[in-house]
Formats: sequence, C-alpha cells, structure tokens
Amino acid sequence: MKVVVVGDAGLDVVARHDGPVVHGGDTRATVRLAGGGAGANTALWLAEAGTAPTLVARVGDDAGGRMMRAELEAAGVDCAFAADPDEATCCVIVLVDENGQRSMLPDRGANKRLAEADITSSALEGAAHLHLSGYVLLDPSSRPAGLAALHAARAAGLSTSVDPQSAALLTDPAAFLADIEGVDLLLPNEVELAALAGSPGPADARRLLGTVGAVVVTSGFAGATWIGADEVVSVEAERVDCVDSTGAGDAFNAGLLSAWLHGKSTVDSLRSGVALGTRAVSVIGAQPQRRQR
Repeated sequence: MKVVVVGDAGLDVVARHDGPVVHGGDTRATVRLAGGGAGANTALWLAEAGTAPTLVARVGDDAGGRMMRAELEAAGVDCAFAADPDEATCCVIVLVDENGQRSMLPDRGANKRLAEADITSSALEGAAHLHLSGYVLLDPSSRPAGLAALHAARAAGLSTSVDPQSAALLTDPAAFLADIEGVDLLLPNEVELAALAGSPGPADARRLLGTVGAVVVTSGFAGATWIGADEVVSVEAERVDCVDSTGAGDAFNAGLLSAWLHGKSTVDSLRSGVALGTRAVSVIGAQPQRRQR
C-alpha cells in the first residue's frame, strides 16, 4: 500500500550532552550525524512497518540532498524531490539532555521553499493516503504547498492525516484548524492538542471532531488515545529508558497509519504506533537504527 508523505527532509547533527550546556564554555557530548526531517522520519518508519512510502520534499542541489536521496531510496522510500538551486538542504542541530529530552535548532533550508508545483500528480498516483507534516503549513512560505497537497489528495480520493508538529509555532490555532478542515486524522501530542483545543483532555479534543474525523493524541510514556465520534480508546506505552525522544512522534504516526490503513482495529493501530514510538526513543537519532551513521 502506497502512502505519500509531504514534509521536511534533511540532516540532523545530534549532540547528547552529559549535563547542562555551559553558555560560553565547553560541555562534553556524543555527537552523531543522522538523517532527519519529520517527513523523512515518517517515511522511513512507514517503510520499516511494511508500507510503501513516497516522500515529497525539497532539498538543496548539494551533497546533503544527494546523500539524503541515496540513503532514503536504499531504505525503500520513493523520493519525489525537487532540487532547489539556491537554498541548502535542511539541517537541524539537536541537543539531547541526560534524560533523553531534545531541544532543536532548525534551519529548514530548501524545505521552506516547497512549492505547489512540487506536489505532482505522479507522486500521488496509486496512493491510498497522504500524510502532511504540520511544519509545511506552519511556515508561510511553504503553506500554499501544504494546502495544495491536501486539496490534491481529497480530489484523488485519498484519506489524509496531519501532525501539527510544533506547539510553539501554533500561534494562530484557528487558522491552522481552518487549513486542515476535512482531514481524517489529526495526530498531535498533548502540548499541541492543548494549543489547538484549550487542554489535552478528550473532552476538549472532541470539539475538534467537527473539523477532523478523529484526533489521536500521544502522551509520551502514558501512551496514546484515539478520540473519535463513537469511541475513546487508550493504550499504554512500554516503559523503556529514553535515550533520545527525537522523532518519536514521527515513528508513532508511521506505526498507527500503517496498521489503520491495513484495516486493523483502533486499539491495534494505537498499539502499533506506540510500539514504533517506543523503538524510536530507545536509540539516538530520529530514524530506524540501521539508518544511523
């Protein structure tokens, strides 16, 4: 089954530091270069879950972009990339503390220039579902491309999902909700849900059901909850050591969508999402273990 992912692709410089970062001084860290970008992360985890992903993204016409394409394609991701002649491939500095919690310094690079013309009919051909990273909608320069992707998916009869991705960037919740009206699944974490609905609770999430078909909210080690018109279902997450929380939500999305699109029950779809999210926090980097360098 083919799933189209529209979102960022780039490089992550992941620094896991031993203690608080010393401003103006040195802090020892373990540093790795890894593939990243919410779109690429989700696409790779979809491939890991046995679903055929196509990633629509914009990368720089540079070594980073060529490396990303080669490694994604080697992992089974079909790359519908536009190569930007002026902007570099996205790069994100990821600071991971001793508890596995991450802070990010992103440069979206070419991703911020994703254009409506980059959403091609050939990329959508044969797909069953389109998943859109909220970063595309939350940046004014790429928002038209995100809206075009949702419109094209609906016109082609695809189901759709959106992950808001960043509570800090949800400065106009009403506008964001207007942009995603008609989406089948909204996939926020608790903080993003609170930004959109006023609180992270199921009662407030239900108010969004007039805009989206269902809300699936992740709650870290507390698991995840599906809030639909006829049901509210929760599953717990396995307790594991959190090495790096980067990309856990992207992995959850992939596990959930793969199971849901293959006709699994709500509870089994949640369990599939939580299982991949748990795998993601157990390793450094946002992508399946084999992808790390």
